[in-house]
Amino acid sequence: MKKRYTIILSLCAFTCLEVTANANEEINRERQHSVKQLIGEVAKRDTKEMGVVDELRHMFTDGKVTGQIRSMYMQYNEKNSKDTYATALGGTLKYELAEFKGLSGSVAFITSNDINYLSGDGEKRNSELSGTDKSYTQVEEAYITYRYEDLLFKAGRQIFDTPLADSDDIRMIPNSFEAYTALYEAKHFNVMLGHIERWQGSDAGLENKWVKTGKDGASFAGLTYDGKVLEGSLWAYNFSNASETDIANGADANGNNSYYVDFGGHYHLNKDMFVHGVVQYLKQEELSRSGVAAEIYGATAEFVVDGLGLNVGYNESKRKAGKHSFSGYGGGTLFTSMDAMILDEITEDRSAHAWVAGVSYEIGEMNFLYAYGDFKGDADSAGVKAHIVEQNIGFEYTHNEELTIGALYVIDRNKEDSLSPDFNNDNFRVLVAYNF
Repeated sequence: MKKRYTIILSLCAFTCLEVTANANEEINRERQHSVKQLIGEVAKRDTKEMGVVDELRHMFTDGKVTGQIRSMYMQYNEKNSKDTYATALGGTLKYELAEFKGLSGSVAFITSNDINYLSGDGEKRNSELSGTDKSYTQVEEAYITYRYEDLLFKAGRQIFDTPLADSDDIRMIPNSFEAYTALYEAKHFNVMLGHIERWQGSDAGLENKWVKTGKDGASFAGLTYDGKVLEGSLWAYNFSNASETDIANGADANGNNSYYVDFGGHYHLNKDMFVHGVVQYLKQEELSRSGVAAEIYGATAEFVVDGLGLNVGYNESKRKAGKHSFSGYGGGTLFTSMDAMILDEITEDRSAHAWVAGVSYEIGEMNFLYAYGDFKGDADSAGVKAHIVEQNIGFEYTHNEELTIGALYVIDRNKEDSLSPDFNNDNFRVLVAYNF
């Protein structure tokens, strides 16, 4: 199966691009079913399998260094505000110890730095790549691990992907977490437990390094099954509220219990034809008067013929008076999540629904994508409706296993309010990524 290492910014927005090669093999499908989730999967950096050593000193001498160099150009053409653009250069450098008697560890640094002469000045500069300081550098990962047979414990700064806490690696800086996690891996089943105390990344805000995940943190437990035909998962989360002082200083009140389940199947009709379908359900219960409560249903289906893939996804959110849904720490898990627009944006105090349809085509080392999403919200208590339309147009070229070039054009239109500064823009991005 063809392996992708670097971020292509939703060019592989549908899982069909990952299953067309070598259809006769048993497929270990990744659990991504939306545009936004696939971005994060494509964005994963090259990893090297670590060896097991029998002497302590060999943990260091047999350790390995990996990294990725990224450069991105991003431009916003705003319909009701000033246009912005920026160009950044950065990447990641990671050192990982070899495993000795089950023990190992790793440290990784990440950086993004605006190139001044290729970026706007003042209000014309886009701060999404490197923050308002024009430079962002962090210890992204610093963890220790202990492995016992099929059980892996990890403590410290780390990157992982779950339905409501994920890396969401769609620009220069992914999300990472200060957390304790335990993962048990069987042949088709995985069980994961975790507790998150702080996080950082583009979603957390590059101006607010290592933000608390509530006063008492966030805990989760998940069970996934990935078989040859069937797949499914069941997750439960407890998100604590921020302290009263932090809320008074602008922190979000996200306290809730979230329960997520999905179930589906995938089947090869023949060597060149593939079908896939999944349903999902998310229920969120309010804690500490946070305003978070939701009930969301969804379904997605795809059909692949050789290198051509067709995909459609749907989500519907039931109205909770005065409440809104919470996508967690990252891009969320809904099937209709796109590059910019997710259903969360329009669920407050109203019923809302969305559908996304797309076509993708893979030929040689090139991939093409077009996706169209329509997001509608009924009138809320004030009589205000919502209607956002987004289009994603992408291209990817993978020169080899190290070098990838990609581009994405995003079009957002606010159909209910053409004068709003929100979701009335065009966004164009180009990325060059090199793994070593």
